[in-house]
Amino acid sequence: MHAAARNAYIGIMRILALAAPLLAFVLAAAPVQAEKLSLAELSRYLNGLGTVEAEFTQINPDGTLVTGTIRINRPGKVRFEYAPPDRTVVMADGQQVAIFDPKSNQPPEQYPLRRTPLHLILAPNVNLGTARMVVAHTEEGPATRVTAQDPEHPEYGRIDLVFTPRPTELRQWIITDDGGNQTTMILGEMKKGIGLSARLFDIDAEAQSRGVVRADR
Repeated sequence: MHAAARNAYIGIMRILALAAPLLAFVLAAAPVQAEKLSLAELSRYLNGLGTVEAEFTQINPDGTLVTGTIRINRPGKVRFEYAPPDRTVVMADGQQVAIFDPKSNQPPEQYPLRRTPLHLILAPNVNLGTARMVVAHTEEGPATRVTAQDPEHPEYGRIDLVFTPRPTELRQWIITDDGGNQTTMILGEMKKGIGLSARLFDIDAEAQSRGVVRADR
């Protein structure tokens, strides 16, 4: 099999493996009347997430696939570790997002977390009922899909969140940036309430371990 075709095949199989629990749920619940989860319930669920670890498959705007591990420590902190051959690390420390390119010895690219749609689910108090935050709230079979944006700055982009019920669980999100590009994140099984080192979300410590200096220092 040609290398490109083999990589595409492997990527598709990874997506199917991660999506299998959601697909099984949809098939099992198909005869049942759809139950749209309320914004209050979804806000409660997001606020109840403390520490989380999960495998993910990401579909990039150009259709390429990458995999990795996400770790969340609400509020405000997240770390994406991309699997080889990528090895990029993206982290947020509560204020800033930093992107560490393993092929570069330059300082990480940085920008305020507030300017990303992920801020909406990492905020200390998520309230999807805030005026003009949710622009769509729909049923997709047994799943509930919510489209949210910063009501004060819709130009920062939006995030689509897909949840399944009984119990409520976040299955995937799609981020649309200010240029209209979409990145889809499919989540594997979540491990919740686990211990996560503060070092995982420390941009300075990550920069020092790589022998680079943060651009804002």
